[in-house]
Amino acid sequence: MSFFSNFAEKHPKAAQWIREGGLFLIFSYVVTFIKMLLLMFLPAFYRGLVGDAEWLWPGIPVSLFGVDFSLAIIGNDLASGGLAYTLANLTAIVFGECINFPLQRNVTFKSHGPVVPQIICHAVATVAVFLVMNLFTCVWNPVTNALIANEALRNTIQSIVTTVVTGGVAMIIIFAVDKTIFAPGFGKKDAQKS
Repeated sequence: MSFFSNFAEKHPKAAQWIREGGLFLIFSYVVTFIKMLLLMFLPAFYRGLVGDAEWLWPGIPVSLFGVDFSLAIIGNDLASGGLAYTLANLTAIVFGECINFPLQRNVTFKSHGPVVPQIICHAVATVAVFLVMNLFTCVWNPVTNALIANEALRNTIQSIVTTVVTGGVAMIIIFAVDKTIFAPGFGKKDAQKS
């Protein structure tokens, strides 16, 4: 502990980055694990509510490794879980960010900035992550559907990989956004410009 204290005294900015980065990673991995657990049962839950419904946009036909599928930014084709999987993924993301945002704001970055603009910026970043990751899953899921016959094994692998990749992409995008929106002075008008 004295090593880090000495390091922090000599290099306060680097120590701050290490502290914030470490806490950000820990909280992100915990939230990612929670999302993974949710994705283990939520698709079946939503399938019970909405049935087998396909919902995707724009739905461009593509072939990769001999597997035909529809490329979508939003939604999934029926073979990849359809509307039920999309709703499960959205639920996991929203639930996870409801945990992640206050942890990052209050513990990691110790922010006292304006909460509404911070929530809006964080939500926009989360939507960006969702769109990028939905594009990934609309390719990943059909390929694994074609390669892995056992449904339980396939669903487990898809959930784990989707969650880990989503977590990785989210950590990069969200950390950059959080580092900005939780910085001291965010949302305050510069007194010199008035």
